[in-house]
Amino acid sequence: MAFECLAQLSIYPRSETEVNGTTYLLARGDQGRVLCILGDATGFAGAWAGDVFVGPLTAANAARLRERLPWLRPGLVGLRKSVGCGDRLGLATPGHIRAVRRVLARGTGQGTLIPILAQQSVRENARTGRTPQQVLDDAMWGVFQEGWCEPWGADADHLKTTQDIDVAVAARYTFFTVDPGACVDNEAQTASAAVLEEKVQALPWDELEDSPQDLYRRYLDRRFDVEGNAFQFELQDLARAAAKYGRAIAHTVQMYRHLAARTEVFELEVSVDETDTPTSPLEHLFFVCELRRLGVRWVSLAPRYIGRFEKGVDYIPPSGQPGDLAEFETELAKHAAIARAMGPYKLSIHSGSDKFSVYPIFARQAGDLVHLKTAGTSYLEALRAIARVEPGFFREVLALARDRYEQDRATYHVSASVARVPSPDELRDEELAGVLDRFDGREVLHVTFGSVLDRYGERLRAVLEAHEEAHYAALEAHFEKHLSPFVA
Repeated sequence: MAFECLAQLSIYPRSETEVNGTTYLLARGDQGRVLCILGDATGFAGAWAGDVFVGPLTAANAARLRERLPWLRPGLVGLRKSVGCGDRLGLATPGHIRAVRRVLARGTGQGTLIPILAQQSVRENARTGRTPQQVLDDAMWGVFQEGWCEPWGADADHLKTTQDIDVAVAARYTFFTVDPGACVDNEAQTASAAVLEEKVQALPWDELEDSPQDLYRRYLDRRFDVEGNAFQFELQDLARAAAKYGRAIAHTVQMYRHLAARTEVFELEVSVDETDTPTSPLEHLFFVCELRRLGVRWVSLAPRYIGRFEKGVDYIPPSGQPGDLAEFETELAKHAAIARAMGPYKLSIHSGSDKFSVYPIFARQAGDLVHLKTAGTSYLEALRAIARVEPGFFREVLALARDRYEQDRATYHVSASVARVPSPDELRDEELAGVLDRFDGREVLHVTFGSVLDRYGERLRAVLEAHEEAHYAALEAHFEKHLSPFVA
């Protein structure tokens, strides 16, 4: 009976594992993926079909399976080189793992790149209608499906409130990205000396456990030598750094202490990348010196780098000229030196998808102290698969994206023009996937994902599940391009 039941299912061969006399595997039937157990199924929800226990992929079954198979639990990544693989649809993890496997097997640094397979921001959860627990569980089922027994992480991304932290802690996340960007005072970048002094005096000094007098005493007339770079704070430099980042530092400290009171198993990333003005190396140094003074410990930091890191497209230099990378490399070398000297900690590349021109620079300057964070590019490659297998459906998605772009772009730093994105009726079927190779096409499709999922979410997932190998192949090829520069 066991073989008869399994014969009606399509088994994912990598998932099959035996522990203490019980075999666990993942299979697909007419109703989608199911968990199959041959042996002890105590504590799982489902039903017996002869000698095979068949259960749905519920949160309760996921939690129970993690108890039995500990490698399905996310763990701490530490200072090992890492890549965050955002997945807005909950279907991409097998493709991500295949890319990591392929790149590590080919590279000389095998075993040095840790995937963070569950990663989604609070904003993305709101737009996709998913919870942090669902994001983690979806990644875990992908880990199980692919038989991935190596370390992996789970990133609760862009947390802005202590309530966000509590939800992620309850879901057993291990990596917490605190985003104090709303507390960064962008006006300080160009403010006069008098205005800066007013801003400094108005900082929350009690929360900072400091005073203006003590701040000036610590930094003025002091030289910081960092790997051959000499950093010195003049009065206006210090006032600008404090005015710009003081409230963000206070917020980060509050979030860190709240997190540390809720769990002992965590690592912290701090992100100030989604701000209007770049983080200078001097401001970077000030920011981390203050975090250290206040007892914060972190494994990675995402400054706001010079140039533009827009969604789903390559890096745009300050000059606007592609390939003009010398200024970026000079600045990044200073950021990397500070990260080594003041930590060490990793430099994180947020909005890191498709930034192919700067990956080699990060590899040269930061070495292993780098975390690449991707999100929307996986959704875009899912659309590429759909363009190939169901071009008519892709036309509907593209039409909706063009219609919704101007509204949906409001919360993103993007510069695409919908006028430069062809309408669906201008393209032959074989040309549709090429929209995803255009700057404007990628950004328009990227930022409209919420609208697309609201209208087409179930249909989109159904198409990808029906053509899962095409989906995985698109992801694997795309992520191999992302990862190869970091594992040479």
